Amino acid sequence: MVTRLPKGYAPTEDEPFMNKRMKEYFRRKLLKWKEDILEENRETIQHLQDDSAQHPDLVDRATSESERTLELRARDRERKLVSKIDAALRRLDDGSYGFCEETGEPISIKRLEARPIATLSLEAQERHERRERVYRDD
Repeated sequence: MVTRLPKGYAPTEDEPFMNKRMKEYFRRKLLKWKEDILEENRETIQHLQDDSAQHPDLVDRATSESERTLELRARDRERKLVSKIDAALRRLDDGSYGFCEETGEPISIKRLEARPIATLSLEAQERHERRERVYRDD
């Protein structure tokens, strides 16, 4: 059963955390984000196919290859992002979405709005990044 959302609905800290409306809001947000990424990927593939002509000038060819490499790298990052979106959608289904994997505490609405695939609260993410910096410097 699909939960109806009032026009202009946005989750707030004042309502019960991860109620049906909030879950539906984030489900739609994640699905829209995924749809946008997949559409960009289709456009990139079309662009690469259309631009596959060889350039007689070496500089033009080098520029074209460089642009193609950058575009493919960006699409690879987006492919990884799609798998994170899918994981977030699975968490919505199993009821763990919006809760920090480390502490079990709710992740703030502001953080979920900014990063709907977040799995850690802001505090846990900061601790994780500090540990990463310490071990990376070794």
